[in-house]
Amino acid sequence: MSCNVESPEAREYSGRQRVVWGTVLLGLGLGGFFDGIVLHQMLQWHHIATSAGYPADTVANLEFNTLLDGLFHASTYLMTAVGLALLWSGTRLPRVRWSTMLLIGGLLVGWGTFNVVEGIVDHHLLGLHHVKEDSTKQWAWDLGFLAWGAAMLAGGLALMRSGDRETEQEGEPAAAATR
Repeated sequence: MSCNVESPEAREYSGRQRVVWGTVLLGLGLGGFFDGIVLHQMLQWHHIATSAGYPADTVANLEFNTLLDGLFHASTYLMTAVGLALLWSGTRLPRVRWSTMLLIGGLLVGWGTFNVVEGIVDHHLLGLHHVKEDSTKQWAWDLGFLAWGAAMLAGGLALMRSGDRETEQEGEPAAAATR
């Protein structure tokens, strides 16, 4: 009879991966919420399909875009919920070390990834919408959105690396003591 017991190191790695993926998914969800709430609803700069033949100039088009915006918000809600669940479950395991820099870095990586992927796919490849539909310089707004996302992604990766070094240094005395 074999007993499948994880080593403490394996549990720590598993918990660490949950924390990392949880922060990234949480960042993806928060980035999507910011886009949907601020750019779609508050500023009303665009909706999901305003450049894809459904400008928000009729009630029918606005209803269609509102439905798509709602489906988009449902997906960001799901990403946020899964991210929180992973983060919570990872931090509840014993021996899982993580830092504030890892948390903030992961959030920035997720949000930056959202902006870069959404900007490339929706704005450029599919042409579903642009950041600021009524601008004569839509390309500038779209490129600015990509640059903002790339900066968050790069900054987040740097913070995550720094957070990794910080937690590795914290773990050395404990690891030495258990040898």
